[in-house]
Amino acid sequence: MLGLETVVAAALGGVLPALAWLWFWRREDARHPEPRRVIALAFFAGMVTVALVIPVEKFVAPYLATSTLIFTAWSAIEEIFKYMAARFTVLRSRENDEPIDSVIYMVTVALGFAAAENTLFLLSPVSGESILQTVMTGNLRFVGATLLHVLSSAAIGVFLGLAFYKRRTAKRYYTFAGVILACILHASFNFFILNTAEGDLLITFSFVWLGVVVLIAALEYLKRIRPRLR
Repeated sequence: MLGLETVVAAALGGVLPALAWLWFWRREDARHPEPRRVIALAFFAGMVTVALVIPVEKFVAPYLATSTLIFTAWSAIEEIFKYMAARFTVLRSRENDEPIDSVIYMVTVALGFAAAENTLFLLSPVSGESILQTVMTGNLRFVGATLLHVLSSAAIGVFLGLAFYKRRTAKRYYTFAGVILACILHASFNFFILNTAEGDLLITFSFVWLGVVVLIAALEYLKRIRPRLR
């Protein structure tokens, strides 16, 4: 049975890095920052989503023949659930009043999801005797998996931002395209993790970092979008 100290240590190891990333991404919207209460709601929604996703993933796994299919399905489930969590909590908020806001909210939900997921991953090594294993696990997920969640969910946010001033029908198409892209990004990362030698994992993570650079460029573009004058 896990002790209180173990749970607290795992929670801190999972949540604090996510909060550090949240601080970084919120700086991208420093001119018009989102209210802290809305950000907190998005982060909490992401954490709760993990509890909803796990039973669904366990349910579908026995029906899939290979690990590749399982992780592909899990990728889609996680991206869809993260989007739905954001949609039913913060994306409909009146505070979502400019294109970049959708990205900030999707990123915040993703970080909440990553914080809860990382805590669960850390519980096993923290409860063991190897401190080195704990540190390595935490660093790996901090750099890789956390950024993957950010990148994939942000892809949805970018498409929502691009469609911010468009008609409702166009928004639906953009949303669908964003969710599909997020699923592809997430599934591709999982595929390469499963099929790449351990010594070459840094190459896979480098593509995630490249995606982050592209995301920052996309944010700069979204900041310049203005409604068309009729």
